[in-house]
Amino acid sequence: MKRSTSIIASTVIAFSILPFAAQAKTTTLQSVKSMSAVNIDGVADAAWNKAPGVKVKLKKLPYKPNNGYTGIKKTTVEMKSLYDDQYIYFLMTYKDPTHSMNRFPWMEQEDGSWKQLKNIDDTGHDNTFYEDKFAILWDINSDGFAKKGCNAACHRASDGEIDGIKTKSPARKYTKPGQTIDMWHWKGVRTNPNGQQDDQYIDSNKDPKKNKGWGRKGDHKTGGGYVNNVDNKQPKFVAPMPTEDAVVIFDSEKQPFTAGYNKTKRIPGIITKPFTGSRGDITTVGVWKDGVWTLEMKRKLVTTGKHADTQDVQFNDMNKVYPFGIAVFDNSQINHIFHRGVLNLKFK
Repeated sequence: MKRSTSIIASTVIAFSILPFAAQAKTTTLQSVKSMSAVNIDGVADAAWNKAPGVKVKLKKLPYKPNNGYTGIKKTTVEMKSLYDDQYIYFLMTYKDPTHSMNRFPWMEQEDGSWKQLKNIDDTGHDNTFYEDKFAILWDINSDGFAKKGCNAACHRASDGEIDGIKTKSPARKYTKPGQTIDMWHWKGVRTNPNGQQDDQYIDSNKDPKKNKGWGRKGDHKTGGGYVNNVDNKQPKFVAPMPTEDAVVIFDSEKQPFTAGYNKTKRIPGIITKPFTGSRGDITTVGVWKDGVWTLEMKRKLVTTGKHADTQDVQFNDMNKVYPFGIAVFDNSQINHIFHRGVLNLKFK
C-alpha cells in the first residue's frame, strides 16, 4: 500500500443487537471460502460478491459527554467475511457523514505560538478533535460472552466508582482471572496510514496503577506503534514536506520542530510507525467516500506470535461458533455506538 500523509482512509464498552423479525438470519455472519485473492485496499472488489452480507443496527451510546457530542448516534454496519487456507477476511461498511481525522492537531496562533486543540469532557476524554474508529471484540474464554456479548466485560461506574475503585470514566473493561477477550481496534489516524489495526486484548486487571486502561492492553509487539507529537507545550516533530490536510507524521520521515517554524499553520498530533510482532497481526485499510466508511481486514486464521494463545482468537475449528461484537466511534475517544447481545461467526 502506498503511504501518504494525506491519508486515503483513516473502538468499547458494551455491544449487542436489537430484537427484530428474522433475528436468526441477522445475528450470524457466515464466512465463505474464497477461491480468488482478496486485495486489501478499502475498495470492495468482485471477490466479495460471493459473501452473504449481514446488517447490524447500532444506536446505543454509553454516556452523554458534558461538553456536547456531535457524532452520529446511529448507523447500520453491513458485514461480510471470506476465508482461504491461511487467512480470514472481513468487509465492514457503514454510513458516517463526517470524515473525522483530527486527533489533537497543533494549530499556530496569532502570536506565533502553537496550541494543541482539545475539548476534554468531565471524564477526561475528547469527542471533538479526534479520529474515527471501529472495534471488534472476540471471545476467547470469558464467562457470559456467548450470551451477553461484549457486555460481559463492561463494568459501569456507580457514584464515581467501579468495584470500589474511584474513576472518572463511565465504564471500564476487564474479565475474570484467567479469562481474555481479543480486541481488534482500527484507528483512523494512528493505525490506518500503516494499513493495520491495533491488535489488543482484555484481561482481568482492574488496578489502574498496573495499567491505566485497566484490563485493556496491547498485544505483544517487537517494535513500531504511535506516540503523541508533543514536547512540553509545542510539537516535537514535523513532516519534511508538510501539507495542511496531513493528519499524521510517519516516524521514518519526522524532522525536529524548530522555533520560528512557519511552513504550515497545522501540525499533526501523532507520530506513527507500523507495528511489528503480534500487535501488527491484522492488515486493515479503511477508505471514507461519500459519507461511507469501507474497511477491509485480513488476519491469519491461526496466529503463532508470542502469547497468541491468550491474546488472539484462533479460527482453528471450522465447525465452531465464534461470538463477537462491534462498535463504531465517530470522532470520539471512548463514546461509541453499540448494539446489545452477541453476534456469531460461522464458517461455511
